[in-house]
Amino acid sequence: MAPDALSTAGPVDLSAPRRCHVLGVAGPGMSALAALLAGMGHQVSGCDVRDVPVLAGLGRLGVRTTVGHDPQHVSGADFVVFPTGFPEVHSETSAARSAGIPVVHRSAMLRAVSAAHRSVGVCGTHGKTTTSSLLTAMLRGAGKDPSFYIGAEVPQWGTGAAAGSDGTLVVECDESDGSADAMVLEHAILTNVDADHLDRYGDMNGVEEEYVRILSRVRGHIVVCGDDVRASSVVARTGTTMSVTYGFGQRNDAVVSEPVQTRTGISFGVTTSDGTVNVDLPLRGRHNALNCAAAMMMAKSLGVDPVRSAEAISDFGGVERRFEESGSVNGALLIDDYAHLPAEIAAVIDAARSHPARTGKVVAVFQPNRYHRVAQMAGDYAGCFAAADQVFITDIYASGTLPIEGVTGHLVVDAVRSSHAQVEWARTREELVRAVRSCLEPGDVCISMGCGDISEFPAQLARPG
Repeated sequence: MAPDALSTAGPVDLSAPRRCHVLGVAGPGMSALAALLAGMGHQVSGCDVRDVPVLAGLGRLGVRTTVGHDPQHVSGADFVVFPTGFPEVHSETSAARSAGIPVVHRSAMLRAVSAAHRSVGVCGTHGKTTTSSLLTAMLRGAGKDPSFYIGAEVPQWGTGAAAGSDGTLVVECDESDGSADAMVLEHAILTNVDADHLDRYGDMNGVEEEYVRILSRVRGHIVVCGDDVRASSVVARTGTTMSVTYGFGQRNDAVVSEPVQTRTGISFGVTTSDGTVNVDLPLRGRHNALNCAAAMMMAKSLGVDPVRSAEAISDFGGVERRFEESGSVNGALLIDDYAHLPAEIAAVIDAARSHPARTGKVVAVFQPNRYHRVAQMAGDYAGCFAAADQVFITDIYASGTLPIEGVTGHLVVDAVRSSHAQVEWARTREELVRAVRSCLEPGDVCISMGCGDISEFPAQLARPG
């Protein structure tokens, strides 16, 4: 179903306080949207089938949340907002339509939110969440007060979204469901362009066209990774004269030096025509040096001196499920990460390999995501585990997609085995926990990856038994 197939309204007007009811409010994107709307002064309610901690957090922000669905929830609402994948027949959307209450997809509401701000969009296949949070931290560290909408919780802020007072919005642009294409952006970052969501875009040409559409409407600064051929091509096709490039390559406007591992993260330099700024970033992986440079160049475009930006992120605590250290088992360090695409997997395994705590093996655990993604991309995973010593792969996490005959996680196993001998198939979580626990030794680093319930794996591994 197209994202707006359930919509019964035209453009959303947020110029005056509104009463908004958010369906699926426990989800990360919808909870962030509810928090942002409440912070902007709108009256917000929401419901979900799950009673999870995020509901209590929303309550503290003034969002009235309910577990379960009831047609009465929409009474008095000006808008009812639904997420991607929401059922076409539903008691609350039906009640809203019967009452003449506009029913809108989250993309329509995000368009209205972005239009109400000077919005800075962070786009790209990889690195959006970390780059968005770093940019927000830099702006806040410089005394600014931006609103932000980020695709995961930033633990040191206790939220992934909040309304600020200076009229700027840092927004992570999700290209999976058309939300990014709906944004009204003044400035934008493009981190990279890679294969993903091919069920929506068909092929890489379709993916690139989407980014061209998004960035062609940007009238301010565009910051792009000059090392990424596709991203550079996309920006060139927009015809902009206000782009800034960053990367390890010497031809970039901002040249990033090869990061050096430190006890707490990485250290590197960012060199522009104004000189070199040294950065001590408490995150790991050379990919995060690029994410930091992207944020720093956008912050510079918005008036923040790069030295001030480097100072602002010197104590940055990271983002939930982005190379998050999660305890230890058998003397092995456990790390959890959202990585689910080949380039992301290769990057976090590289970061795990260079972790100062590692004296033994790198053990990689991966949960493939979405049946159509595995059906279209299984072969692309062949080489991304090369730097791991031992690989465990489990079955597919559906993420709301329907099973496809013959498509299981074993397709990824077969692809990886073509270039890596130490690969084990663990179809169930019980098999996975048992197999990984038996192989871990002191000094190992175990990195679990995926965007499904593999997030629970470190805690399950640490339980006795």
